[in-house]
Amino acid sequence: MKLVVIGGGSSYTPELMEGLIAEIRSLPLRELYLVDIPPGQDKLEAVAGLCDRMLQKAGLAGTVKLRATLRRREALGGADFVISQFRAGGLQARVNDELLPLAYGIVGQETTGPGGFAQALRAIPEALALAREMEELCPEAWLINFTNPSGVVTEALQRYSAIKTVGLCNIPAIMRKTLAAFLEAPPHQLALHFTGLNHLSFVTRVTLAGNDIIARILPEPAAHFFAAASPALDPTEVSRLIGHLGLLPSPYLRYYYFPRQTFDEALKQARGPGTRAQQIMAFEKELLQRYRDPELNQKPPELSFRGGACYSEAAVSLMVSLCGGGPGEHVLNVRNDGAIPDLPARAVVETNCLVEKDAIRVLEAGPLPAAVRGLVQQVKAYEELTVEAAAEGDYRKAYQALLNHPLVRGADTARALLEEIINKNRPFLPQFGGYR
Repeated sequence: MKLVVIGGGSSYTPELMEGLIAEIRSLPLRELYLVDIPPGQDKLEAVAGLCDRMLQKAGLAGTVKLRATLRRREALGGADFVISQFRAGGLQARVNDELLPLAYGIVGQETTGPGGFAQALRAIPEALALAREMEELCPEAWLINFTNPSGVVTEALQRYSAIKTVGLCNIPAIMRKTLAAFLEAPPHQLALHFTGLNHLSFVTRVTLAGNDIIARILPEPAAHFFAAASPALDPTEVSRLIGHLGLLPSPYLRYYYFPRQTFDEALKQARGPGTRAQQIMAFEKELLQRYRDPELNQKPPELSFRGGACYSEAAVSLMVSLCGGGPGEHVLNVRNDGAIPDLPARAVVETNCLVEKDAIRVLEAGPLPAAVRGLVQQVKAYEELTVEAAAEGDYRKAYQALLNHPLVRGADTARALLEEIINKNRPFLPQFGGYR
């Protein structure tokens, strides 16, 4: 098996390397290419050096050929799997995404709201360029998309390319492990049934050894899990919300259900220690210095601050299933095709799927609960318009997308945000060159 990682210089990559090593008996990995762009060469070399030492420690240096390269086309030839984990514009663009919406009274976040919209406009053209090269050089390969916003980018890839694409997020795996720890149960015995969209999903059932136990975790334990994502939230209010919903929301739902509190928290952070991206930029300098240590031959514990927990587990277990290592149930971002009848068939949704050798089958999720149906449908309309705006360079659809987003209030706000986002990201948005 040949695996190519686009954005291989990411500080997350040693997490993936650890997962690949752990499952090497189930995954016939023989070639691993880490690919990045020239501005990321120093990071790529540091990351590749650590990954190479990890392979040596595991006794796999002679089994798995590791290559780090800036030549994407050369790497893609004959690939079986491609993992996309790049960030168009780098962390500095994420800083802008987090800061810009604050001036409009809207939370600044990398995947939600105007920040996620800006990132989608930058990422989608790059993702489609990658897909075109894959159609030419490795047309049978699977593209596993981690590039954020994962659901939106995955929908663009499915609508505008012919490659086999699936989107992946670590949040479902984190939620399962967190609840398993609370229940003192082995994670493999616990199944969470998801419906909705990436970063806008809900758990409708929690089964332990085949029995639905969601009543045991709603609302108190689930509320504390949800509130832990943001110290600004009142656990009592969160408990009341979850109790009335009768569902467990993804932690990202806090931006929709508690917009005032999450905005205040983001503003305070920006004025104090800096946005999340600013903190990561400072931390990564130290982390990469650790990666350059010739004595380091394992994933350092400091990487946990960077985030990405369960990232390698989600990616590697999916590849094992697709390689024929046995059928498995995974929570994926896939084409709806009727699994959620309240959403368009071609829409990408986040839900449970049965994965077997080279095949993914979406499991029926059923209609959306009325309590969340309107929110999910509204955000899906925003996502559809964002995909078309980014792929086609359509200013009108970009405006409509922001106008549809629940966190953007008012036509004047949508217009002002859009113009500022385009101007701020102009080097990365050639498709909007003549928008005026």
